[in-house]
Amino acid sequence: MHTRPIYERIDWLFEIAAQHATTFTSPEAWLARQRYLANHPTAIAVLKCMDGRINIPIATRTPPGIIAPFRNLGGMFNLGWPHLGEVLAHHVQLMVGQGRQILVLVTYHFSKGDPSRGCAGFHYDTDAARSHTEEIQAQMEHTFGRGHASVYPLVCGFETDEDALILHGCENNSLNVAELNDNDRDTLSLRLARLLPDMPERMRMDLIPLILGNLDHINEIRKNPRALEIEHREWAICIGRGFDFMHIPNLALIIGPYSPDLADPVRKAAGIIENNMRSGRIPDDGFLLLASAPYEEVGVDRARAELKARFMSKFTAEVIGQVHPELAKKMHVRTAVLDWRTRVLETLPE
Repeated sequence: MHTRPIYERIDWLFEIAAQHATTFTSPEAWLARQRYLANHPTAIAVLKCMDGRINIPIATRTPPGIIAPFRNLGGMFNLGWPHLGEVLAHHVQLMVGQGRQILVLVTYHFSKGDPSRGCAGFHYDTDAARSHTEEIQAQMEHTFGRGHASVYPLVCGFETDEDALILHGCENNSLNVAELNDNDRDTLSLRLARLLPDMPERMRMDLIPLILGNLDHINEIRKNPRALEIEHREWAICIGRGFDFMHIPNLALIIGPYSPDLADPVRKAAGIIENNMRSGRIPDDGFLLLASAPYEEVGVDRARAELKARFMSKFTAEVIGQVHPELAKKMHVRTAVLDWRTRVLETLPE
């Protein structure tokens, strides 16, 4: 699909979005989510890079809609950012109001096979990426408490060659799921108790399905080796929220609306797209700029989502036009809102 004309690629992408919404709202999917939440009440969120390879629900075989995603360039976040702080605090308060604890996976990513397949946002420096996640962890503890009774920020590595999670615990100990085997399944509870002694027991129990799902996913990858995409081939820039349907590697660069300096990740994403065209990794006939804002209720909430999506669309297009004027001529803009209850993506008229 990366080599097809841009209009075909855009139509294909929106077909993927529609299929995702259909699957998400199916009776089977709804019942799977309800059953999962009944058995595992801990709320789970993940802070991750905009890299499309980082898909935690797929890598842990968790039903869609269980894990709340927060995405940004390089997985770079700061809880001092006003919008991020508000969104995250609202999510925590909503979950706590339901009587649930919250596990937040604060992730960095790398490739064990080739550093160039690592995180471009940190210039492929895995130590710097991990150090940043530890800073985020400290900020979350400052915000929500160091006792971890309600919110537990857990630093996790994500090795993209095998989609393996690495859990970092107390005293610099870690658990690499890629190093486990089927004989380790029955000992996970004890391993986690040693690795994360300050994590509430209920939360540790609800972390186990993610680890087991990740182990099954890794085993499947090893049975059916996949081609490792060494080079970037992204042809879309997505800004906002509501891009859970994008589970295909090297398709889009996803920028969360969190940083007060949104222009910086936009400039970097545009530079990657331009380089992809220049290097022949994607056709030079165009790229997609997709802005999306989710809403939970009709009326005021949806109206605000429309305004947010239109602002992000206009802002991003202007930044790209200023920094990459020739690339901007090849830009195909789509603006949308997403119904969070159904995951239906609705394109707004221009």
